Amino acid sequence: MGALAQVATEPTQAAPAKRVTGKRKKWRPVKIPSRFEALLDPGFAAEIAADVPDGEDLRACIQCGTCAGTCPMILYMDLAPRRIIGMIREGARDDVVHSTTPWVCASCYSCTVECPKQIPITGIMHALRRIALREKTYPRGLPVPLMEREFVNVIEKRGRSTESWIAMKMYVRTEPTQLLRHIPLGLRLMRRGRMGFGRESIRDRAQLRALLRAVDEQPRKSAAPTSRAPGVPTPGTGGAS
Repeated sequence: MGALAQVATEPTQAAPAKRVTGKRKKWRPVKIPSRFEALLDPGFAAEIAADVPDGEDLRACIQCGTCAGTCPMILYMDLAPRRIIGMIREGARDDVVHSTTPWVCASCYSCTVECPKQIPITGIMHALRRIALREKTYPRGLPVPLMEREFVNVIEKRGRSTESWIAMKMYVRTEPTQLLRHIPLGLRLMRRGRMGFGRESIRDRAQLRALLRAVDEQPRKSAAPTSRAPGVPTPGTGGAS
């Protein structure tokens, strides 16, 4: 009875969910329904749908599990793609943006091709990556988020990527010992002309910056504006996968 009385005293209108950034505390089950609902973000699905072409189709998911059955990386995901879609629809933003699933995704588009409802699942994974980078909620210890940010930064500044520099920055910030381990491989690639330390660049960087500004301004004219934080790919530009 005490638990029921406590539930009855909870407010019927839940306050908007507070955005969680940075390091996440250990998850614990929420026993009181109204408190659980207060943790949900009812606008999360609309946010994702506005950031992905045909994103509104995520509401048509029938939870058949085809995406999970065709995914070659499913064994390494903490949440299956169909669970990600379901949690987005329910507003479980905190759990989704802290998930490793978007970063394990290989962007092979198998789930998108096989989906009977033609939901752009791969695009949704990319949108979750952008949110995680912008809000710094991506899983620590994974090299993929750092590599993606460095790749986008290099493309925005120079127009071309230099794999050797991206790899060195990634290893220095994540696993410096791995950089020493791969020195023999790097030397062999250099001898064969497959890798160098010169930083590649396009000729007209000003034109690239103008193009990126135009892409940034385009969503603001639509009904569902989005913004691109520094180092975060913009929808429609492909980004790093």
